[in-house]
Amino acid sequence: MAILITGGAGFIGSHFVRRMVKHNHVVVLDKLTYAGNLENLRDIREDREFSGYFKFYKGDICNQELVDHIMSTEKIDVIVNFAAETHVDRSILSAGTFIDMI
Repeated sequence: MAILITGGAGFIGSHFVRRMVKHNHVVVLDKLTYAGNLENLRDIREDREFSGYFKFYKGDICNQELVDHIMSTEKIDVIVNFAAETHVDRSILSAGTFIDMI
C-alpha cells in the first residue's frame, strides 16, 4: 500500500512514519516550518532497508498541483494528515496563517 503522510516530519507524524514504513510505501509531504524538521526522519532517510519504501517531498498541502503530482506519480492509496498550524500564540499574533479562504 502507498501512504501519503502530510506533516510527516513533525514529532507525531515522524513516529507514525516509522511504524508505517516497515510494511508500506510511505511518501511524506511536509512544508518544514517551525513544527516540521527533516532531522526527525534522518534515521529512515539514511537506512538502506527503507530506500525503496520511503520518499520525501518538501511542499505545502495547499499546493493542489503538487498534491496531484504526488498522488499520481506515487500511486497513493491512503492519505494521513498530520499537517497543521497548531500553536495558539502564533494564531493570536498572525491569524492569517491559520485561516485559508478558498
